Amino acid sequence: MTDDRKLHWENVYSTKGENDVSWFQENPAPSLELIHLAQAKQSDAIVDVGGGASRLVDSLLADGFGDVTVLDLSAAALDTVRKRLGAKGNEVMWIAVDATLWEPPRTYDIWHDRAAFHFLTDAAQQAAYIERLKRALKMGGHLVMGTFALDGPEKCSGLPVARHSSDSLGELIGPGFELIDSRRHDHSTPWGSVQRFQFSTFKRIA
Repeated sequence: MTDDRKLHWENVYSTKGENDVSWFQENPAPSLELIHLAQAKQSDAIVDVGGGASRLVDSLLADGFGDVTVLDLSAAALDTVRKRLGAKGNEVMWIAVDATLWEPPRTYDIWHDRAAFHFLTDAAQQAAYIERLKRALKMGGHLVMGTFALDGPEKCSGLPVARHSSDSLGELIGPGFELIDSRRHDHSTPWGSVQRFQFSTFKRIA
């Protein structure tokens, strides 16, 4: 199953430009706002899970964050960002791995995920992801999660998705996480349609 997903995403990022995918965001303002809401310091360790070719890493570096990791199933996606960043890319830790199989080598202050978790549609995948989250997120750290909302798309990039509310995410993650912010975001795709997202921010308290 992982191999199938990897092939799918390698193909997407090898054959399509960043403006050719529905989730492209020129300015990742919702994610940045929530990372700042979590009172992230420039010295904090941030991991962007399922970062793909997102421009969040560009913005984090521009804001002075110096400990940024980008993780994605697709090596082609990460190569795209590294080329875009040029020499600045040397300041980032790049990890090409399935988030459900990752063995985190360290802990992080911020775990950010916009539009990756919702592609995990079965309970075993979701549980494996959450196990890694709990291993990697520091006590007092923050989870910033962007998923399709309950009234968002049922598919994306030809794949089924699991739509979420803050409540459903909280139930999956389990105790030890406090919801500190819940908001909706209407994302405009490059071709003008709207995708309804749910952004949920949790603080790890136990």
